[in-house]
Amino acid sequence: MIQEEFGNISSRWIVDDDDTCVETDDDLKLRCWASMPQELLTDILMRIEASESNWPARKSVVSCAAVCRNWRMIVKEIVKCPEVSGSLTFPSSLKQPGSVGSLTQCFIKRNRNAQTYNLYLNLTEASNDDGKFLFAAKRFRRTICTDYIISLNADDISKGSSGYVGKLRSNFLGTKFRVYDAQPTNAATLATKCHSSRMGSVKRVSPKIPARNYPISNISYEVNNPGTRYRGPRQMRCVMNSIPANAVEPRVGPTQTDFHLNNGDSFSSLSLSRSKSAHVSDSHLGSLVLKNKNPRWHQQLQCWCLNFNGRVTVASVKNFQLVASLENENVTKEHEKIVLQFGKIGKDVFTMDYQYPISAFEAFAICLSSFDTKITCE
Repeated sequence: MIQEEFGNISSRWIVDDDDTCVETDDDLKLRCWASMPQELLTDILMRIEASESNWPARKSVVSCAAVCRNWRMIVKEIVKCPEVSGSLTFPSSLKQPGSVGSLTQCFIKRNRNAQTYNLYLNLTEASNDDGKFLFAAKRFRRTICTDYIISLNADDISKGSSGYVGKLRSNFLGTKFRVYDAQPTNAATLATKCHSSRMGSVKRVSPKIPARNYPISNISYEVNNPGTRYRGPRQMRCVMNSIPANAVEPRVGPTQTDFHLNNGDSFSSLSLSRSKSAHVSDSHLGSLVLKNKNPRWHQQLQCWCLNFNGRVTVASVKNFQLVASLENENVTKEHEKIVLQFGKIGKDVFTMDYQYPISAFEAFAICLSSFDTKITCE
């Protein structure tokens, strides 16, 4: 009942002949909801947030945040970031570290003709059911490289779109990739972008940072030596420049970053900074390095095998699991938890499961690199 009422609230006004404004019934309802006692309103919103933990029911939480400024501020305090709650609620959650201790299950649908890849949050076990849409990417083949443009808008996948969030770029051979974020991940990056070329003056940084390309991670695939008949699994290595090496051991949980609910605001203006526990302020510790987990050879099946716990059903050279590399300080075999796993379950359907300390955006970009043609790695 509550959801039906605040879901239909609008802020229309009627103008009489004498140019006086008269409130409509919807405005009276809005005033009633906005003027509720703070304690009662907080209790109601906490109950809604706790009861609607999964999509599509979780859209009620987003509707609550869209009622008015007072409701939005309370919802921001109640809704925890994915690292703590394990839930993806607002667009800003897509660039925050995933949940600690459990994999967030997603899947990717590929359209071969359109060269597009859509990422969904898993809702059901059936692979033919669409889940909650998260990201869309499109492949653009250039002369010496390939770009994968990533957007929040599946109908407009371009750098000029308001939903543009970043891109993945490969070299000609498809062996080296770089992930670019449309927004800087820390204040240090902002400082390098705020200098003016006129008279050596300095401009103030605008609250809405213009969308650019800020490199946040590098992905490389080991090149097979010419003339060899090596047919083993791909060897990949990911350097997460925006994540410190000690992030494999989570500490204090972060707070929710800002989000915008007004359609007039560009998605590129979202505050998408990382959590305090995975911030680049610990840059002296170095960047986190991820590598693919080595599979074991199954003698009876005569193939390489990895344990995906039932999440992958089709053998493919694209399948992989990423763990923290021993290159990171204080990382031992005991810390080899699966940070990201990707695998095939249908002709054009793939699963993508990730967890702390990487985000959905970073996980999606890494998985896109597996789709690209690799001339010297096959």
